[in-house]
Amino acid sequence: MAKPNTTVNKSEEIRKLLKANPKMTAKEVVAALADRNIQISENLVYYIKGKVKGSKSRQKKKLKAAAKLVSSNGSADVVGTILKVKYLAADVGGMPKLKALVEALTS
Repeated sequence: MAKPNTTVNKSEEIRKLLKANPKMTAKEVVAALADRNIQISENLVYYIKGKVKGSKSRQKKKLKAAAKLVSSNGSADVVGTILKVKYLAADVGGMPKLKALVEALTS
C-alpha cells in the first residue's frame, strides 16, 4: 500500500497567505510560515508573488484587448462574442486549429 503524502506544498501555503492578506511583505510571510514549521526563503515568496501578479495582469490585458476589439465592431456584448469564438473553436476542432485558420486568412 502506498504511503500517504505528508509533505507540504510550500508554494500553495504562500498563495493562501497572500490571498488572505495581499499586503504582507516577504519577511512577514516567512515568519508566519516559520510559526507553522514550514521553512521557506524570501526568494520563493517573491517568485510566487510575481507569478500571481503576472497572471492577473495578463488576464486583464487580454480582456481589455477583447473588449476594445468587440466595441470597435459595434457590438457591446463582450461576453457573448467571447462565447461565440469559444463555440466556433470547438466546432473546428479546438483553439489551435482556429488559430491556424485565422493565420491562414490573414496571410
